[in-house]
Amino acid sequence: MAIHFKRPTPIISDLTLPLHKVAEAGPEQMELRSNFLPSEWFPQSGVQLTWPHAATDWAPLLDDVTDCYVTLAFEIASRELLLIVTPDEEAVRKLLEERLPSRLLPNIRYAEIATNDTWARDHAFITLITNSGPLLLNFRFNGWGGKFNAELDNAINSSLSSSYRSLFTPKCVFEEHPDFILEGGSIESDGAGTILTTESCLLADHRNQPLTKVDIEERLKRWLKAERIVWLKHGRLEGDDTDGHIDTLARFCPGGDIAYVSCNDPSDAHYDDLQAMEEELRQFAAETGRQLYPLPLPDAIADPDDGHRLPATYANFLVINNAVLMPTYAQPDNDERAKKQLQQAFPKHEIIGIDSRVLIRQHGSVHCSAMQYPTGALTTDL
Repeated sequence: MAIHFKRPTPIISDLTLPLHKVAEAGPEQMELRSNFLPSEWFPQSGVQLTWPHAATDWAPLLDDVTDCYVTLAFEIASRELLLIVTPDEEAVRKLLEERLPSRLLPNIRYAEIATNDTWARDHAFITLITNSGPLLLNFRFNGWGGKFNAELDNAINSSLSSSYRSLFTPKCVFEEHPDFILEGGSIESDGAGTILTTESCLLADHRNQPLTKVDIEERLKRWLKAERIVWLKHGRLEGDDTDGHIDTLARFCPGGDIAYVSCNDPSDAHYDDLQAMEEELRQFAAETGRQLYPLPLPDAIADPDDGHRLPATYANFLVINNAVLMPTYAQPDNDERAKKQLQQAFPKHEIIGIDSRVLIRQHGSVHCSAMQYPTGALTTDL
């Protein structure tokens, strides 16, 4: 049954969670590798949000999506630094001073930069850990294959590395790859040399043609210091704009285990494709000794304007220090089942639900909205 909604305005008071200490690195996090793309549960120095505003596609939903971003800001700044990219620093700063506990405000940094949209996962830096310090890779972002305007978002990283260099530690090195399109949501790293991705996205039209799969894999291995690229041939959600980003489908968890979207309803349009994806993951897990955590597919949520199905998924969670921010969809049974699965996959993390019904109106969710920076990237000396 399709679900329509109207979100209440959340209230964030000072009587909420205390500041958490930074996550301590476990044995699986302290890889004995000199250069690697860390897992998302690797200790973080901060998280970037690119803030919604009236000149984005969020204009008709601006109040609702702003409420959601305030909630995200609270959860992130409660645990680590928050970097906000916005074309209007004064307005966002004033808003957060009014809406957030004062104790969190010193954890927030701002960069005033023009933007097209808000999906930091896909236009922000992809950061590696090296012997000499963090290596921030800037790939080209073209609006998911030219579907949307992205000129301003594609320039955010260049502005950060030039005009806002002081936000980053002196050891950070910035590396440009302007001729290769790579969105952060299209890759998953286990922190130990394996990258998980989808053929439907990285081989899609208007990304990196005429490069072949072999060409792209060679570049990913070289630039991301990966030893193995695992390509899924199946898996895509109705309403998805990304051509099948892996972060909507299957995600690495501590120990290299995988949480993934599962569909057990033969009448659902996703059934055959997600069953095929599940079999691919089972084969990979059997080969490598990993555990799988199936996540429920949310009940269909229809866009109230034209009725098309929105790409709701529990796989689009964000790992931050000591917590996992999990999308919820006002579906108590499914929300709770997803939470229990993620708690098993992340036993040392607090699982926190984020009402994401407004986020999927623009075909994204929690993970899409944010990009983490591993420890050593963002400076605390401001």
